[in-house]
Amino acid sequence: MIGYLKGQLLLKKPNLVVVDVHGVGYEVQIPLTSFYELPAEGNDVALKIHTHVREDQISLFGFHSQREKDLFLKLISISGIGPKLGISILSGAKVEELAQAIAEGNLARLTAIPGVGRKTAERVILELKSQVTPFLLPEQAQAVREAGRPDGLQEDVLSALVNLGYPRPAAEKAFSTVVRSGECQRTFEDLLRHTLRRLAG
Repeated sequence: MIGYLKGQLLLKKPNLVVVDVHGVGYEVQIPLTSFYELPAEGNDVALKIHTHVREDQISLFGFHSQREKDLFLKLISISGIGPKLGISILSGAKVEELAQAIAEGNLARLTAIPGVGRKTAERVILELKSQVTPFLLPEQAQAVREAGRPDGLQEDVLSALVNLGYPRPAAEKAFSTVVRSGECQRTFEDLLRHTLRRLAG
């Protein structure tokens, strides 16, 4: 399997590059975020590679950073998300921005990416929410932690909201917004009341 390529950049397009490695041109699909980091054609380039093998095809997917590749691998581990959709998702935002959207359960941010519907976004949040902390910047991680379990009340509030019929991702997003805003005391009753107000608004 090819895991890394270094050579001359023969061709670059927003979603595709051709890299000449000792006279062999490798066609590599890339996310838009990696495209922005590429040098001009004719210069040397190095890409982290994921080799995707099917019965009838071998495809190469390249990334400017190891963080991009690692998040891509997590995305394609989710049922229903193939490499092309994984590349599309990575093209929608920087790694840390995607990680923050996933950690916060921000469906609106994810569904704004072309090709990502609500069900796909919900699946990404459900499966990756607990795995994206390494992809966050330190200040983002701190904000997520602060929104996570204030005084151990988060799960109690979310359980109450789910029992009232609210979808868990929407409840988590509203809860995180309330906690970050500092608009209420951190008691069960106050958090529940303000989160309900967010959901209703």
